[in-house]
Amino acid sequence: MRKSLLAPLAIALLLNLGNPAHAADTPPAAAKEQAAKDVKKDVLPIPPERSVVTTHSVRIDGRGINYKATAGTLLIKDDKDKPTVSVFYVAYTVDDGKPDRRPVTSMFNGGPGSSSMWLHMGSFGPVRVANKGDQPIPPPPYQTVPNQYSLLDKTDLVFIDAPGTGYSQLVGAAEGKNFYGVDQDAAAFAKFITRYVGDNHRWNSPKFLFGESYGTTRSAVLVKLLQQQGMEFNGVVLMSSILDFSVWANTGVDHTYIVNLPTEAAIAWYHDKVPNKPADLASFLARVRQFASTDYTLALAKGDAIDPAEADRIANQLSQYIGLSPTYIKEANLRIGPSRFRKELLRDQRRTVGRLDGRFEGIDPDAAGETPDGDAASDAATGAYLAAFNQYAASELKYTEERAYLPNNYAVINHGWDWKHKQGRGFGLTQAPYVGSDLAQAMRRNPHLKVFSANGYYDLATPFYATEFDLGHLGLDPSIRKNIEFGFYRSGHMIYFDVDALKQVKADLARFYDQAAPHQ
Repeated sequence: MRKSLLAPLAIALLLNLGNPAHAADTPPAAAKEQAAKDVKKDVLPIPPERSVVTTHSVRIDGRGINYKATAGTLLIKDDKDKPTVSVFYVAYTVDDGKPDRRPVTSMFNGGPGSSSMWLHMGSFGPVRVANKGDQPIPPPPYQTVPNQYSLLDKTDLVFIDAPGTGYSQLVGAAEGKNFYGVDQDAAAFAKFITRYVGDNHRWNSPKFLFGESYGTTRSAVLVKLLQQQGMEFNGVVLMSSILDFSVWANTGVDHTYIVNLPTEAAIAWYHDKVPNKPADLASFLARVRQFASTDYTLALAKGDAIDPAEADRIANQLSQYIGLSPTYIKEANLRIGPSRFRKELLRDQRRTVGRLDGRFEGIDPDAAGETPDGDAASDAATGAYLAAFNQYAASELKYTEERAYLPNNYAVINHGWDWKHKQGRGFGLTQAPYVGSDLAQAMRRNPHLKVFSANGYYDLATPFYATEFDLGHLGLDPSIRKNIEFGFYRSGHMIYFDVDALKQVKADLARFYDQAAPHQ
């Protein structure tokens, strides 16, 4: 809107200021060209950088920790030293007398098009939204509680909102196409992290990246980019990973059905749809993984030439794992994608299951449809997290803006995202970005780089077996491959929604940080 309002104004100024005779003599084409230049000079305002510092304390593992919270913005610039983005961040830092020894972790969510509100208010910051795992959060008032599972006892934390989300905004002559893409996004984050590290004298600190969902895609590209620019890292935490987008292919790629199968089995197990349900989930899923990688893979590879008797056998075995009828499975050609599974599993109860977390149940207006109308898991907590962040930012961090905080900006960012990646496959109908090679190159370049992969069993958005497959096919030497560690939890995409899972992943990450930065 600002551009469309400025154009008529610029033309009016050209025609009316100064000597009227000279204005009338200006050729129309030249006037239009000059008007366009005037508009382009300052399309968006450039706000001043700001920061608000407050002091707090939190108890972690029975120990009181005093910390400083800095909520503010930093401007990043283009190659011509022109400001392009005002990046909002909240940094939690502890003065332990060893600033060059204390780790610092850059944290971000994904989308693409999501702010980092989820990680900030739910995972390892000093406060978190109180919720009950697989239950929707009731309406307000919401409760924000001290987070005894925070990572502040191990590392300083910097939560970063991606350009165009949260309070981060494009400024000056910046355009969305310069930031809304795989490589463009990573370049912007690299500039911010470099700026933050320099401004805060953290070049000698142990450094970590922590991404969730598309944030893991960003982390793989970003760690390679920053290391190429001279900034080394101790570790990367990948929570609910997506490194190869072919897993989201709808047709023509059997890999997606194979890697989704163990997650579908976990959800069926949770909802008591597995015949003769085993008591132990982990051992049950080990059998499903084995089946997925052997008999099921071979059966799908035969395509239309599969023998009817083998199709019957595979359908019967699938039924034992995912709780759907053999008839339905055969009618689907042995290929049950996540959307169909979510609609079919509880159809007899007129319920669907969530995509981000298959434990959540939704109600569609049409129980006979093929796919769910929405995602019950996403609906369960968004309002609570947004309200909690706004209240917390104003009352505790003392930070407010005239603009509304954007928890996500999918309509603009996600729908216009440039999926091309210069180090990966091109995005098309049957191809998608692949960033595993970026992570592998970073690990080969820095053989001390450690990776922790955290996965929720009930996550159908980024299935855990797909992550196992991707991280197991990086082509790494055994001496480097041992630097990858996995954690699996009885939760969904946002693992920290479940307090028991949050407690477990904190314990795993505490060990990970001690190993990756042992001299702190």
